[in-house]
Amino acid sequence: MLVPHLTTALSGPILDLEKRILDAMPVIEHWLRGQWQEHVVPFYCSVDLRNSGFKLAPVDTNLFPGGFNNLNPDFMPLCVQAMMAAVEKICPDARSVLLIPESHTRNIFYLQNVATLQTIMRHAGMDVRIGTLLPEITVATTIDLPGGGSLTLEPVQRQGNRLGVEGFDPCAVLLNNDLSTGVPAILQNLEQTIIPPLHAGWATRRKSQHFTAYDSVAQEFAKLIGIDPWLINPYFAYCGEINFHEKKGEDCVAGNVDEILREIREKYAQYGVKQDPFVIVKADAGTYGMGIMTLKDGAEVRALNRKQRNKMAVVKEGMPVTKVLVQEGVYTFESINQAVAEPVIYMIDHYVVGGFYRVHAGRGTDENLNAPGMHFVPLAFATTCLLPDREAHPDCAPNRFYAYGVVARLALLAAARELERGVASTLAKP
Repeated sequence: MLVPHLTTALSGPILDLEKRILDAMPVIEHWLRGQWQEHVVPFYCSVDLRNSGFKLAPVDTNLFPGGFNNLNPDFMPLCVQAMMAAVEKICPDARSVLLIPESHTRNIFYLQNVATLQTIMRHAGMDVRIGTLLPEITVATTIDLPGGGSLTLEPVQRQGNRLGVEGFDPCAVLLNNDLSTGVPAILQNLEQTIIPPLHAGWATRRKSQHFTAYDSVAQEFAKLIGIDPWLINPYFAYCGEINFHEKKGEDCVAGNVDEILREIREKYAQYGVKQDPFVIVKADAGTYGMGIMTLKDGAEVRALNRKQRNKMAVVKEGMPVTKVLVQEGVYTFESINQAVAEPVIYMIDHYVVGGFYRVHAGRGTDENLNAPGMHFVPLAFATTCLLPDREAHPDCAPNRFYAYGVVARLALLAAARELERGVASTLAKP
């Protein structure tokens, strides 16, 4: 097993945190079991973590994960078992599933993810076809993948309130499309089960809402095991009515940057952290690492040049950025082959099924790693996240990875609560 090298000294709060998590394992697992009974768990999820050596926290939670191809293939059986549980819970009669991916065909790495997801579901006993929303695909189109595999995309067809492809009327529709540009009419008012639900997409979902839910979860968990919630929880604030081209909303962003930096400095002083605090400003909706910048002073917001403003003004599919999350930056002091790395944990239902390290040789410890030039190193999280060695050193691989799995599941729980609130707010509208 490849274990990343931590370039910071393995001492201080992170070791204490891991030891507390290990000592409290029976309490934690019992508490989580109770939470899964009370809340509807997202169908699948990936969580980006940052381990600074003094803090371990989630910085992003994706409800339409697109990296199943980066997981260790040895743990396909665990993925299949978790998929069976997820499908039985949400759609127990499902025999056939229509999988709808993102609307692009040139990203071979993403298409390998789709093929892996299709394989997992087929091994779970389902007939799976892939329906594309791309208007230019009018007939079944096969795309060759590296390694000898292939993927067949078929144009979706709607008859009444049911969606399918030629000769295929599925029981359920599984989205691996995050709906960044909105919910297309063809997906609305279907009688089939849609998973994840439409309100989980970026057309309506907001990162600020997720981290509000996570803040509550972190507070409960911290009280449960007796830790400072800051050790697993990044500070954040929200700004709306933003237009980077017109410099609209700058005062809100700059003010929140300075306030969060002040709060971080207080915590750094408390824990004896010598690094300079930083803040991440990111679009409140969207993925692919777009619309993100690192700041160490609120004044930097007003000093952005045209290139920087253009970068922050739009995200995926050219959607304009009008709301931003101002989030405490969490250093990553993990590295693989001298390149900065951060763990990404994958879950199906409430089961940790694997993970990998996002690695970027051209980025620093205080920068976003989800950028061109990154690569992925799969890790066998499946056993190590679930079977820690409580007698061993807290920083040995199984124990570090167990801590990753716990914090990732806290983010998953936050996502469950977030989606429930989303449903409640939708039902409350006249």
